[in-house]
Amino acid sequence: MHLVETMAYAGETPWHGLGNKLAPQQSIDTWKRQAGMDWQIEQSEVRYISGSNHLGVINAFPEQKVLYRSDTKAPLAVVSKRFHVVQPGEILEFYRDLTDIGGYELETAGVLKEGRKFWALARTGQSVSLKGGDQVNGYLLLATACDGSLATTAQFTSVRVVCNNTLAIALAKGAGAVKVPHRCQFDAQAVKRQLGIAIASWDDFMMQMKALSECRVNAHTTEAFLQRVLTYPVATLTERGATVVNDLAVKSVRELFVGRGKGSNLASAAGTAWGLVNSVTEFVDHHRRARSDGHRLEAAWFGQGAMLKQRAWNEALRLVV
Repeated sequence: MHLVETMAYAGETPWHGLGNKLAPQQSIDTWKRQAGMDWQIEQSEVRYISGSNHLGVINAFPEQKVLYRSDTKAPLAVVSKRFHVVQPGEILEFYRDLTDIGGYELETAGVLKEGRKFWALARTGQSVSLKGGDQVNGYLLLATACDGSLATTAQFTSVRVVCNNTLAIALAKGAGAVKVPHRCQFDAQAVKRQLGIAIASWDDFMMQMKALSECRVNAHTTEAFLQRVLTYPVATLTERGATVVNDLAVKSVRELFVGRGKGSNLASAAGTAWGLVNSVTEFVDHHRRARSDGHRLEAAWFGQGAMLKQRAWNEALRLVV
């Protein structure tokens, strides 16, 4: 099964290679149609049949509700009656004033898992160029899920132009994102106010990128970094939280770092901590085993891939003296 149900993009083909191509500067309504986000999440009380052979009495279970698509009537999830739904269209409406007057440009939007998860991504206009013309652009990602797998999440991210590597930008006080749990009503303007105080996080991120690009690493430091970052948990009877080094991943990332990776020979990345970070992010975004490009996208933004990239970023910052 393809994880991506529908998707649209503007500009160059995105790193995951998915979606319907749009001309630049399209309206929010056009994005809703082309990204397959022009439907509603409907809800109904849970009911069940008591008795044998399905010939019994229809009963209601008011503590739970079924969410389903307005267009296909396909079921999406069973959730608590206190669950607040965020509609697909609301995700794109979030960007209306940002694109109209804020200088943002929508680049991708789409639907995952048959409608259970959806997102939009817009370029903010923030950018930095490191040594050797290594350009990194700032983006704002907004995503949510109606199956309980993701709170409504607004996250600043970066995209390295030379290889389309994606990396989450840490906000103030180490928080990775503004998250609105589904037990609360989603207030777009309140989220924007929270993001407003974090816009300066791009300046911090820019300084950290420059510091990483100037931090030289030798073979010993490189190997120790890979051994710390590229691990996976194992269950043991005697030690909780035990991990094992993923030797295949270490080999792949090492090869990306020493020349196989896109942009690995740029002055900013060759033999630097910034190069190590990008070797891990390229591995996650483009080379890590995945059932489909859609699964790769979800992991890189929301799942284990995102956590792996964050671990690489944190470990790289420890190398900067």
